Amino acid sequence: MADLIENATELEEDTLKGRYLTFSIGDESYGIEVRYVTEIVGIQKITVIPELPEYVKGIINLRGKIIPVIDVRLRFRKEPKEYNDRTCVIVIDIKDLSIGLIVDTVSEVITIPEEDIVEPPESFSNRYIRSIGKVGNEVKLLLDCEKLLTAGELESLVETL
Repeated sequence: MADLIENATELEEDTLKGRYLTFSIGDESYGIEVRYVTEIVGIQKITVIPELPEYVKGIINLRGKIIPVIDVRLRFRKEPKEYNDRTCVIVIDIKDLSIGLIVDTVSEVITIPEEDIVEPPESFSNRYIRSIGKVGNEVKLLLDCEKLLTAGELESLVETL
């Protein structure tokens, strides 16, 4: 029985390997590994929590579960933008904590073969970018979900909630 569960887990991981949910912030296209994504919802009513960094917009109540939300645009030090009907919240799980990522638009789930994923150039130092995916004539900046928040920021968020 344990072998069966282990094989099912390996099969699930293989199925998700190389699959990315793509989204946009302004003119840039990003991707995050599908294995982190639990769901995508439209923008919700956000309850502001005092004394959090500007990019942490507050919390949402998603079917009874309290989820902190981060505006990825602000996290990446881009100009704020008013939310609209295309604005989405991508709910991801990082280290047993659900976090909502507010993005301008969600595009699609794509498969990027390993040979089309390259390391960012050395001169390109950005802790959020794990690698770069080549998709046709475009590039997708592939994020490292676990580095969107530092350990200290995660801890602070958990303590606040």
